[in-house]
Amino acid sequence: MISSKMFQKQSIYAVFKVFSYPFKNLTMKRLLLCILVFQLVGCAELQQVVNQLPQGPTGMGNDQIAQGLREALNMGIEKQVNKLALENGFFRNELVKILLPEELQKVDKTLRDIGLSNLADEGLRIINRAAEDAVGEATPIFVDAVKGITFNDAKQILLGNDNAATQYLQQATKTQLYNKFNPIIKNSFQKVGADEIWSNIITRYNNLPLTNDVNPDLTDYTTNEALEGVYTMIALEEKEIRTKVSSRTTDLLKKVFALQD
Repeated sequence: MISSKMFQKQSIYAVFKVFSYPFKNLTMKRLLLCILVFQLVGCAELQQVVNQLPQGPTGMGNDQIAQGLREALNMGIEKQVNKLALENGFFRNELVKILLPEELQKVDKTLRDIGLSNLADEGLRIINRAAEDAVGEATPIFVDAVKGITFNDAKQILLGNDNAATQYLQQATKTQLYNKFNPIIKNSFQKVGADEIWSNIITRYNNLPLTNDVNPDLTDYTTNEALEGVYTMIALEEKEIRTKVSSRTTDLLKKVFALQD
């Protein structure tokens, strides 16, 4: 014999099974069955059974969200920052192209005014070449920085702006990355001949009459500008992942970033 309580539970489960069918398949007979069952059982028993049904996901912890944010940042390095290491990766990308510092803009103008446009063009190009070469050498540094970052409130960052994770990365790693990246920039300046070209440009300018001598620290300037370019490209990919479901190419990215949709 089936007890009254067992009958009630089985009846309620039958109702949920009925409602699991597509609405267009709900015949009048099934609807009448639902009404009859609800009359037979009380609300308390109904709520008890509902509570026993499988529940949907209630959220994720800080660690899992942080893992998803790191994966998004790594995706930015893999898909976007690596582009910077290609020839013209900086020079032909208006988002990150390194322009001359203010001190050298007057040098550039003066050289063009006296017919040395080719030398001025080469000076700008070679700075970007040095950055492209350095980023190629330094990619493991960026990967390690992302790996080592700690998100104290990953959910708040996840629910933040389109570049919130990149901003957090920048604040947490910029000084450390500068110290590691600057020697690579110096080496790249020598490797691509930027130090020699700019020594020639500055010497010519300083020898012109009626000009004030300049002596800029180009490695420091290029290091900072190249780092800005790296963070810009990581932020670009972060925005893609946040705003386009199709850019979430792993299960973790899909699961984590669905929370901010």
